Amino acid sequence: MNDVILKARGVRKRFGDTEVLKGIDLDVRSGEVLCVIGPSGSGKSTLLRCFNHLERIDAGRVWMDGELVGYEQHGPSGRVLRERRARDVRRQRERIGMVFQRFHLFPHRTAVQNVMEGPVAVKGRPRAQAEKQARKLLADVGLADRADHYPEQLSGGQQQRVAIARALAMEPALMLFDEPTSALDPELVGEVLGVMRDLARSGMTMVVVTHEMGFAREVADRVLFMDRGAVVEAGSPDLLFTDPRHDRTRAFLSTVL
Repeated sequence: MNDVILKARGVRKRFGDTEVLKGIDLDVRSGEVLCVIGPSGSGKSTLLRCFNHLERIDAGRVWMDGELVGYEQHGPSGRVLRERRARDVRRQRERIGMVFQRFHLFPHRTAVQNVMEGPVAVKGRPRAQAEKQARKLLADVGLADRADHYPEQLSGGQQQRVAIARALAMEPALMLFDEPTSALDPELVGEVLGVMRDLARSGMTMVVVTHEMGFAREVADRVLFMDRGAVVEAGSPDLLFTDPRHDRTRAFLSTVL
């Protein structure tokens, strides 16, 4: 876990008059599980969306495996940024899987059809090969017997597991999770977190925005606490949860632990 796979420097983002990211610096190493915690409105989800150019940054840089995400540098000193063509952005996103709060499954397609859509439509993979891979991924997330069911026939937890399998079907080097259990009924949260635990054990690089403190404490290599668009502190789960350095971190943890 030595190589930096994702690097952010000076990332800023504002919506109107509100600056929601205030110069974020961050390294994520290959094989690392980084959990991002903090109060609602602290910029966590926006930061995640900047990592794969779903949000355009206003300043700073994000690199994935040394390649600038979403932009190309121009000029003698590389200070001028020009947005990449849409097809180049799509190519970059193939290596960055993302799982959202909502599942965003195609309602008219079965679970296996949802999972195989990306490899067929984007990568041009033969349908038989894509279906074989999709069924294996669904089995990996405990849904082998639900592969031919439509989303409306699945629980929320099952739909989210299909969404995870769909993201993995693109064979990403990095997985981003944006509060993947927040839209689920409490009794369904565990099944999704179980899949994510298994994924972490497999060595997948993961950045997880979460309110599940138990999961962060158990699975994360590092936990990062954000507030008001800034990184307040980061460290190992043991240190951050038991001996936080900043008053703001202590105040937040006192309300959620």
